[in-house]
Amino acid sequence: MKRALGAHLAWLRAQDVAGVLGLGSTGEFIRFSLDERKAILEVVAELAAPLPVIANISDINPRIACELGRFARRLKLPGVGIMPPSFFPVSAADQLAFFEHVAEAAALPVMLYNFPELTGNRINLETIAAFADRAPMAAIKQSGAEFAYHRDLIALGREKNFAVFSGADTRLEEVFKLGAAGCIGGLVNFVPEMMVEIYRVCREGSAGDIALSGERMRAVGASISKLTFPLNVAAGVEARGFEAGAPKTIVSKESARLYRAMVVELRALFRSWKLRPTGEPKRVR
Repeated sequence: MKRALGAHLAWLRAQDVAGVLGLGSTGEFIRFSLDERKAILEVVAELAAPLPVIANISDINPRIACELGRFARRLKLPGVGIMPPSFFPVSAADQLAFFEHVAEAAALPVMLYNFPELTGNRINLETIAAFADRAPMAAIKQSGAEFAYHRDLIALGREKNFAVFSGADTRLEEVFKLGAAGCIGGLVNFVPEMMVEIYRVCREGSAGDIALSGERMRAVGASISKLTFPLNVAAGVEARGFEAGAPKTIVSKESARLYRAMVVELRALFRSWKLRPTGEPKRVR
């Protein structure tokens, strides 16, 4: 694990990514034990340095989320990410109480993480506003199909002084026009060059034409839509030349076939775009 993670993180640093969300949705955190999550976070914190690492401490069990929060503090990480507890319905009041309880245990800046397609529980604006008033809220990550929600979140963030990050990898230009601070997405694991370029032009005012990068991001999105998340991101990672690791769940023969076809398809795309193969990172300026 350590060798593969080290190679991947070193390459991402060379592509000028700004930080790492440790064990996010792409990292399949839900499929690891508490001890495994601690071990992985410790390795990521070591190997990603000097990049900041936000620890996703989300869990249906508040005891586990609190323990991970305390562990993130012991690792001296700059913050934690918290999703709503999943599976069971959660009222807004109980959701807020959960966030406050876990944040108190972590005693670190918090990034709330809204991905209702995965958790089954949406974080509404009233809950976010109340949490921002009561806890050290630094940001929120908005993922999933509800793209329009970015507008409300960004407006609230300006009022309550927190940043909004997006998981809409293939719609970055739109996200940045709305005022999002950045993107925390799965595709950065294998096409960081295009995402960093779009960020620099849209957020930092760098010169450049991002039309081609935007078109290519949409092409990648169309390709990986043929397979379920996060197996599709693993296919992209392998197509770029990294070890994606074994699946953390049972994969059918049909999905395995789609996975192999996707790796081949993405490799062909990357070759046609003349993207550098892994192991040949760009020179650090």
